[in-house]
Amino acid sequence: MTANPVLVEITRGPLVESRHRGAIAIADANGRLVAALGDVTRSVFPRSSSKMFQAMPLVETGAADRFHMSDEELSLACASHSGEEGHVKAVEAFLARIGASPDDLACGPHWPGNELASRALAVRGEVPCPLHNNCSGKHAGFVALAKHLNADPRRYAELDHPVQKSVRAMMCELCDVEEEALVAGNDGCAAPNYAMPLAAFARGLAKLADPSSLAPRRREAALRLQQAVRNKPWFMAGTGRACTALIEGSTGGVTVKTGAEGYYAAIVPSLGLGIALKIDDGGTRAAEAAIAAVLDHLGVLAKGETPARALMTQAITNTRGTIVGHRRVSDTLRALLVAV
Repeated sequence: MTANPVLVEITRGPLVESRHRGAIAIADANGRLVAALGDVTRSVFPRSSSKMFQAMPLVETGAADRFHMSDEELSLACASHSGEEGHVKAVEAFLARIGASPDDLACGPHWPGNELASRALAVRGEVPCPLHNNCSGKHAGFVALAKHLNADPRRYAELDHPVQKSVRAMMCELCDVEEEALVAGNDGCAAPNYAMPLAAFARGLAKLADPSSLAPRRREAALRLQQAVRNKPWFMAGTGRACTALIEGSTGGVTVKTGAEGYYAAIVPSLGLGIALKIDDGGTRAAEAAIAAVLDHLGVLAKGETPARALMTQAITNTRGTIVGHRRVSDTLRALLVAV
């Protein structure tokens, strides 16, 4: 099997110290691959990059309306949040409003991803609960959907549960893949995750970018979720996070979503494009640089010195704060972008 090309390099002094290989697919809503680099046909797990698809049934079925979900709550349903106080309190309040509790969440606890939030929890002598899990907003959305479907809210994470069946059907229909072709795995938060080719995932994202061909309720759900995330990007990610920076630092209604193990997804409504990328070694730093470079080349990254643009050339420092290297986009990736 031919190795994927190097997309991002890490330098130290005059040398390239590390190289991140990966693949990228850019598609339009008609199913056409606008550009591809590396193997975009191999099935890979999108991990949390699939959360927009996972939240679609919540809106399309009417559950979001029934429970009067705000933009903050819909953004949390798509979130890999940092476990900051605002995230935790918002998920807790939503659960209480729908007659549920943190004990109903299938995701286990972990320490907040935000260092200050984690330290504050420790200083108070407390330990994390499921609310601190970066996926607690998604799981709260699953609980709400289960209640709306009159299905057992305690089993919502099981493959044969109506919630997961609706998610699976949504992904298959939007990404044009047969359910038999999906590879099911268990995500870090205990919910199912489905592997598929980057090309298929990019096509599904493109249908969200340009939902004009979708049925009215699905089109409305796609637009509403994207608007919620763009209006409240902090709830989808957190302080200092790349997703927050990219959404706030872009134009054209861009929505992005990171996934574990070096996956990244982007929806670009102004161009009707969907973008999916995967870094082979799972390096998040490389995925962030690559997605920022793609958005920049497409002309939807705001100009000037912004946190979003800094993702492409972020400095590597030592313990004294001295710059000793940089991460940078490879010439191979730049060549692809020239052709787009």
